[in-house]
Amino acid sequence: MSFIDDIKLRAKKDKKTIILPETGDRRTLEAANTILSEDLANIVLIGNKDDISKGAEGLDLSRATIIDPVKADKLDAYVDLLFELRKNKGMTPEKARELLTTQPLYFGVTMVKAGDADGMVAGAVYSTADVLRSALQVIKTAPGTKMVSAFFLMVVPNCEYGANGTFIFADSGLNQNPKAEELAEIAASSAKSFELLVETEPVVAMLSHSTKGSASHPDVDKVVEATRIAKEAYPEIKLDGEFQLDAAIVPSVGASKAPGSDVAGKANVLVFPDLDSGNIGYKLTQRLAKAEAYGPITQGLDRPVNDLSRGCSADDIVGVVAITAVQAQANR
Repeated sequence: MSFIDDIKLRAKKDKKTIILPETGDRRTLEAANTILSEDLANIVLIGNKDDISKGAEGLDLSRATIIDPVKADKLDAYVDLLFELRKNKGMTPEKARELLTTQPLYFGVTMVKAGDADGMVAGAVYSTADVLRSALQVIKTAPGTKMVSAFFLMVVPNCEYGANGTFIFADSGLNQNPKAEELAEIAASSAKSFELLVETEPVVAMLSHSTKGSASHPDVDKVVEATRIAKEAYPEIKLDGEFQLDAAIVPSVGASKAPGSDVAGKANVLVFPDLDSGNIGYKLTQRLAKAEAYGPITQGLDRPVNDLSRGCSADDIVGVVAITAVQAQANR
């Protein structure tokens, strides 16, 4: 059974309600059709019912809940909630009503915040910045979490490394140049996400262009310090660094370059030193190794809201919805 098939099976066992706000996009409607036909989740589509019906020609969305924000029964309650959440940032009831009735992302995250849905998936049309801004402003971070980060779940075919070719690449979607303390937090969150989604022990490598002091540079120093902080704060996580990529995942190279490390050559969670390297790394792996790339999946939010690549397919949306549902199951 493939990774995504397992995720879908888990999603079916405890169905969650997931919002898809980008209903003007055919891929979103095709994904909703598949999700409903496979019984993966309950789906809420945000938009005008007539417009959605026109865009959904040939699809069966009869089991979806369609909510037009302008006519929503709970609009007044959502206005009050959004105003209370953001009034210290200059929000007024009038601005809240305008946002909720004109910006589907804000209606969606407010609905999730109110407990009327379990998660949201967007990004086929909206930018990552738009999706995550609405989530951070309304959903906010989970208790005990210092920051929100993003990862890609990578499934590499015919790969002997990682967890049978499955890896988390983090942060590959949100934080541009995290400090050492932030890298440590990203590592801890990514370990939890890997354990939840892959159901395998996470083995975390802190990546660099250096392995155990083979190069000297302030960028290396940052990763060394992040590794120290993470080991001290999260001793229960199998984590080490700094490693070059080959030393992290190839057993023979790990044994040669970092003898004695219980992570070298065995890593399945790869923490990149910055967004440039993480984003380049996941795209290289996706295109050259023909890997499946799911994400960017967010971690650290109080309730799951996940982003999509604007180049995503309907099948990609289905996969991220299933992942979001599994995250929501754990969020109880």
